[in-house]
Parts: sequence; C-alpha cells; structure tokens
Amino acid sequence: MPEKTVTVGSSIGLHARPAAIIAEAVVNAGAEVTLSVDGGEPVDAGSALMIMTLGAGQGAQVTVASEDEAALATIADLVTQDLDA
Repeated sequence: MPEKTVTVGSSIGLHARPAAIIAEAVVNAGAEVTLSVDGGEPVDAGSALMIMTLGAGQGAQVTVASEDEAALATIADLVTQDLDA
C-alpha cells in the first residue's frame, strides 16, 4: 500500500478537533486510509477516536497509507497543517 510519512502540524497534536477534520475528509474521500506512528499498528483514519489513540503530538512523525493516491495526498496534507488555527 502506498504511504507517506509526514510531521504533525497541529499545535497540540492530533486531538479531538484535528482528528475530527481528518476523519471527515477520509469519509468524504470514500477510501480506506490508515495512520500510524513509529512503526506501530495502523489505525482507521476515518475514525476520530482511533486517530486520537495514536497520541501524536506536534512534530510527531505519522505515516499515512492508502491505495487511493488522491486520498493519501489530501490526508497527508491535513496532518501537516495546524488545524487548531
């Protein structure tokens, strides 16, 4: 599965607000997307709760994976943004 490793840009990490924005984008893309940190188990990026279980703070490296290249690019871009702004 194609993947891309990016740095979390949200000032306080992937907590409720950024997780909800990312999960909504995954659902809207209609594709399977996973997120993982430090080689850990991937979680369903379509679930805000699962994203929050990663405990990814600002500056953490997160791997985004998806067979859908457009969804992969969109979610990778969202992870790098400060979605708290």
